[in-house]
Amino acid sequence: MADYGTLHESKGRYLLRFERFFPYCPEEVFMVLTNPDDFKEWYPCATGEMELKVGGVIRFDDEEGTVSEAIITELDAPHTFSFQEGDELIHITLKNHDKGCHMIFTHTFDDLSWAVNTATGWHGCLEVLEQIVNGEPISWQNDVDRLMGIYSESFDKTFR
Repeated sequence: MADYGTLHESKGRYLLRFERFFPYCPEEVFMVLTNPDDFKEWYPCATGEMELKVGGVIRFDDEEGTVSEAIITELDAPHTFSFQEGDELIHITLKNHDKGCHMIFTHTFDDLSWAVNTATGWHGCLEVLEQIVNGEPISWQNDVDRLMGIYSESFDKTFR
């Protein structure tokens, strides 16, 4: 299940962890991760407005009346990109690996009841990120029911 996310508990909070491997150096992948035009293609509700610096703001708009911001908490090109949106933290690290790089994407949050939905959503978003990094056309897959089943079963086993 290397392509599927895993759920962990840490200090009373929950952490979704996804790993991906890219046949590109961290510098190339980091450029895609932090490019506002690419970011808004794979990250939910991103507007493309991003101040790329620690303390910088990333803006989101769900087009249903909710506008929000995240604050960049860590930015160490080409290896670390983290930001906090409310009480939730997104942390992305890139490490040299073989002939490319290894990405670890984590999302830390409080409400376990959203874990399956959140993992399902991130799974799709990270598939689109892979397509962008690989220079492929963006194609959102419609396999939500299958992914919800996989994550529900996996997380039930983990947190029984």
